[in-house]
Amino acid sequence: MSLPFSPPRNPVIMCGSFLTARWTMIPLHDDNPTTINPVVTITLIVVCFLVFLWQQALPVHDQARVLAGLGVIPAVLLGGASLPHEYALLPVGATLFTSMFLHAGWMHLIGNMLYLWIFGNNIEDAMGHVRFIVFYLLCGVLAGVAHAFSEIGSEIPTIGASGAISGVLGAYLLLYPRAQVMVAFPAFPLLWRPIYLPAVVVLGFWFLLQVINSALDAGQAGGVAWLAHVGGFVAGMLLIPLFKYSHVRFFHPAHHHDDWR
Repeated sequence: MSLPFSPPRNPVIMCGSFLTARWTMIPLHDDNPTTINPVVTITLIVVCFLVFLWQQALPVHDQARVLAGLGVIPAVLLGGASLPHEYALLPVGATLFTSMFLHAGWMHLIGNMLYLWIFGNNIEDAMGHVRFIVFYLLCGVLAGVAHAFSEIGSEIPTIGASGAISGVLGAYLLLYPRAQVMVAFPAFPLLWRPIYLPAVVVLGFWFLLQVINSALDAGQAGGVAWLAHVGGFVAGMLLIPLFKYSHVRFFHPAHHHDDWR
């Protein structure tokens, strides 16, 4: 059937939870050096920014058409619905890929790219350029499918890179749980300077927040695709043994860089 479709105003976004919960910690840096130039991570960030600038340059009607045609709509992907011809820009399965490169606003984009910049380079280093792009896209696809299964009847487009980035976080947790991450707490003025926490604390807290919010927001339309974050994170943890170089160990010891502190 065709959806009784109207241009979307508020898509479901896959975004870092610190943008929607003011009291959470914001990662700023890690002490985990790499041995390669993370060209894939940098390219993904540049592409996402360029795509967003292209989105913003479109007329309002065309922006809505792009969200509907290139975002993941659960009812279309899994629920047997179909888009009107004007909005059906690609085969429905392809939207699992294109949706990763769309964002709903500057904060959505910047938040996602911050997480990708901090944690993505180490995962790219652990598996190489080609494996990393496959890993990243596969985590994003599985995150999109997880969200679609949780909202099969939803006619709201889902966009954003953080399903894929959640996979990166899951992989990072298994490989570098003792790496030190510089974090800020914007909602706590008394913590006037960043502090350093183990990655297991930062990412474990992040994942717990996704699970809690997915339970609290169950059945609500729009907002954040919490289960996409959960699905991407679990996918990253399950896939990292298949993608990492054989010499890369799990639970790698922390680096100690006095000059970084």
